[in-house]
Amino acid sequence: MDFQHVTYLLQGLGWTLLLAAMGFAGGIPFGVLIALMRVSPSPWLRLPAIAWIGLFQGTPLLMQLFVAYFGLPLLGFNLPAWAAVGIALTAHASAFLGEIWRGAIQAVPGGQTEAAQALGLHETSRMVDVIMPQAFKLSLPATVGFSVQLLKGTSLAAIVGFIELTRSGSIVSNQIYKPILVFGVVGAMYFALCWPLSLWGRALERRMSAATAK
Repeated sequence: MDFQHVTYLLQGLGWTLLLAAMGFAGGIPFGVLIALMRVSPSPWLRLPAIAWIGLFQGTPLLMQLFVAYFGLPLLGFNLPAWAAVGIALTAHASAFLGEIWRGAIQAVPGGQTEAAQALGLHETSRMVDVIMPQAFKLSLPATVGFSVQLLKGTSLAAIVGFIELTRSGSIVSNQIYKPILVFGVVGAMYFALCWPLSLWGRALERRMSAATAK
């Protein structure tokens, strides 16, 4: 495997990082919206959020990629491959992040809401200034853990022909006929990305457990 092949793998790695960043960045605002809808007392908001979460958590990411890549053009949306994959990853991430943050919001002690009410804070102010900051801290370990899952999930984009890290590894392997070497390097690249995030998530979880114990 020469320098040109390594460069090609690095280009695929760049697309992997970009896809993961697109899915995560897009999933954050939609995930917040889903979480707020999920904890709303109104069934008109809560039920669509439950359906959204159930749909994207209950179906494989691969199927969601196929629907975005092949289904959107049937509706008249002729998108490039990276945009279709980004939409699928955003929808996928919004469902999982929304559920993570819903749990974190509901895990905030009820006394916090009562104290905010006693201070006369508006419902929006209670959520934004009191509940959400605490929920964010509680959700950090799970959010970091999901980012690892999303990063690895970008490898499924190879199925729809998108050339990210896994697909670029397949192309290089077919050129030099050394699959063990090539995918060993590809696996090492994924490991170098995912392992530090996993360690960070575990450290956050231990830190929060220690703070709770005090």
